[in-house]
Amino acid sequence: MDYKYCNSLTEYSRFKTREVKIGNTGIGGANPIRIQSMTNTPTMDTIATVEQVIRMVESGCEIVRITAPGVKDAENLENIKSELLKRGCEVPLVADIHFVPQAAEVAARFMEKVRINPGNYASKNNPNKIDFTESEFQEEYEKIAKNLKPLLKVCKEYGTAIRIGTNHGSLSQRMMSRYGDTPLGMVESALEFARICRDENFNNIVFSMKSSNIRVMTQAYRLLVNKMIQEEMDYPLHLGVTEAGDGDDARIKSAAGIGALLEDGIGDTIRVSLTEAPEAEAPVARQIVERYSNRAGHKTILPIEKQIKNPFEYGKRESFEVIGIGGENPPIVVSEFCDCSSVCAEDFGGAGHHYNKNNSRWNQSDIPADFICVGENDVDFEFGDKVKLLTDAGKWDGRKNIYPVFTMDEYFSMEKKSDEANFVIVKIDALKDPRFEKLQNEPKLVFVLQTDNKHGMAEQRRFFFELMERKINNPVIISRNYEEMNREQFIINSAADIGPLLLEGFGDGVIAKAENLKLAENENKNVLVNKTIFGILQASRVRISKTEFISCPSCGRTMFDLVEVVAKVKAKTSHLTGLKIAVMGCIVNGPGEMADADYGYVGAGKGKVTLYRAKEVVKRGVDEDIAVDELVGIIKNDGKWIEPVKVV
Repeated sequence: MDYKYCNSLTEYSRFKTREVKIGNTGIGGANPIRIQSMTNTPTMDTIATVEQVIRMVESGCEIVRITAPGVKDAENLENIKSELLKRGCEVPLVADIHFVPQAAEVAARFMEKVRINPGNYASKNNPNKIDFTESEFQEEYEKIAKNLKPLLKVCKEYGTAIRIGTNHGSLSQRMMSRYGDTPLGMVESALEFARICRDENFNNIVFSMKSSNIRVMTQAYRLLVNKMIQEEMDYPLHLGVTEAGDGDDARIKSAAGIGALLEDGIGDTIRVSLTEAPEAEAPVARQIVERYSNRAGHKTILPIEKQIKNPFEYGKRESFEVIGIGGENPPIVVSEFCDCSSVCAEDFGGAGHHYNKNNSRWNQSDIPADFICVGENDVDFEFGDKVKLLTDAGKWDGRKNIYPVFTMDEYFSMEKKSDEANFVIVKIDALKDPRFEKLQNEPKLVFVLQTDNKHGMAEQRRFFFELMERKINNPVIISRNYEEMNREQFIINSAADIGPLLLEGFGDGVIAKAENLKLAENENKNVLVNKTIFGILQASRVRISKTEFISCPSCGRTMFDLVEVVAKVKAKTSHLTGLKIAVMGCIVNGPGEMADADYGYVGAGKGKVTLYRAKEVVKRGVDEDIAVDELVGIIKNDGKWIEPVKVV
């Protein structure tokens, strides 16, 4: 199979797409990566929407999307645009269309772009229809083409672009029957629309492949580019992680998913979807994009001659186990204390291991680090049996649950080694060192992989490919170093560096060294780093350590205060490790876009909520003031509830 999906796996360069104009703003071609976002005011409230658009533009948004759930809303977009122009705001506007194709045809007459979802143009799903014959499949295609052509005619006349936006979980039943709810199904659904457009000589198209599952999302975009290359298409790509949620977790998920694609030069415009004020999205998106502004010209990385791993499917790299690292174990977390002048028992609280001086006992948080690296520091206290320590080889004294960390030179010059596990720091150049052959497949040896290349993810990935090619199965801990950053920069950079490797099945552990972070006065650096690493593992779906919340960013269709409701749901359910709970503002973002959530809380009307188990409706018309308790009741009835542990 041809696995090509980018220009190079080792040399950074943008994947070349055609330029599509959104008003006077170009997407693709030689244009920079554009930042966009979406309003959450009611579309019929012209002034509120206009004022929010202006705030979004002031925050760095270059393209603004506004929902048009019906024809009346689409008609009012003209008033919004007119008022914006009166106020001197010429930002390109995009109409977001669901369910009503006629609304797209109205909006296309005065908006610069319309966004349509292929799943909404297909015939209404028949729950009893499972299989489609080839003739039935083709007949449905012809119906879709017939429904789409009026919009294409309007867009041609007015110079309007179209975003073909496919969402995981909202595929038509016809596509589901052939491809399942898969990245391939998402890609084929979008390409089918693109073929109709191309047949009509309409090429003003932008693609998106969104999912709240970043593994699905990255695979879908890669596969889309692969298929575009085969079909000689070059349409720009809009990147985003849908329903990312809020706070640090949303930033981690967005940076890991979007970053995995931008690292390979894929993507022409991005939107970071936060369950926060729309003005909060553009600054986060800008920080992600700025990582790649000077990426070209990085230190050379040898090319990968042969793609030996399928980039469109998840597959964990094979490794053997060393003291719980590698093999079938999820990636471990190492908390780093090497920059401390000294360490005491109380310091380990930052890594989730809390020492009670009153009874000399240790207690663990919900996310305790598996290992703590103390570097050259002395450890002259008992640290319990729930954590293992790493220490510089020269300080290693052979005590139980302490293991030495060597440089390559130290490993070959020092005689004293552990009978259980030894850790060796390596960079990619180690692969050319003749001594490396004596390290490979050494049964008690774990590599700690560092990089100082500004294209570090690609360099570390190159190392993993080499190990696979040579059939070297030692466990590998991914190590990254961060200096002189604020907390959000650290979160975004670490997620975009480490997440893409985990999404490919690389890495048996993670360690992040962070020096001179600019934090609030009361914030503990080690707590932030530990929490962020666990968040990256969770977002990449390689290690689940908490509840996962999937929530939409709110828009004009939203039936309640999403930020407030998400906070209420989290307060009641955040201890249910492993469950995925979705909070959606309306039916558009309900059973479709919450895709693989275990439970869903979906706006169904003013003051009313529909509750779901997966995609099955459990209760309709629930009063908003009791809906969270009703959700908890459903979880309890399903036997998935546990009482929260009271911390003493």
